[in-house]
Amino acid sequence: MQTFVALIAVVVVVVGALWILVPAVYGLPPVSTNPERIRRALELANLQPDETLYDLGCGHGRVLIMATREFNAHAVGVEVGPVQCAVAWVNALRNGVRSKVHIEAGDFYKSDLRQADVVYMYLTSSHAGRIQKKLEKELRSGARVVTVSFDLEGWQPVFFDRENLIYLYIK
Repeated sequence: MQTFVALIAVVVVVVGALWILVPAVYGLPPVSTNPERIRRALELANLQPDETLYDLGCGHGRVLIMATREFNAHAVGVEVGPVQCAVAWVNALRNGVRSKVHIEAGDFYKSDLRQADVVYMYLTSSHAGRIQKKLEKELRSGARVVTVSFDLEGWQPVFFDRENLIYLYIK
C-alpha cells in the first residue's frame, strides 16, 4: 500500500512539474481566461461554421471546445506542454467534439498556419514581435487574428474591445 501511495505521489509531482515547467521554459505562463472573454473574442473574429481556428498555446482546450460547440468550426490547438495537450485531448473527447479538434504538441512558432481562417492568441506581449512575423509570412489575405491582452505593433486593429482587452486584426 505504501508503494502505491508513493507511486501516486511521484506521478502527481511529475505531472505538476510538467504542467508548470515546460510552458515556463518557453516563457508561457499557464494562465486561462474566462469563457465570456473567449466567446467575445470568437464573436469579434466572426468565426463561421466550418472555418478553421488555430489557438496558439491552447492549454486545456477551452477555446477549441467553444469554437466547435458554439460556432461549429474546426479547431487546431498548438501547445508545448505535454500535460496540457493530454488534458485538451481528453476535454475535447469528453465534450463530444474530438472529431473537429486537432491538438498539435509542439512549439507554435514551428506550426504551419496557412490553413487558418482565425488565429486566437492569449500570450504575453514578449511573444508579439516574433509571432507577428510568422503571421505576416503564413496567413492568407482575409485571415483574422484575435489577441487577448496584447497588441501587434504596427498592425492596425479593425476593432478593439477596451473592456476585455481584445484586439481584432484582418490580414
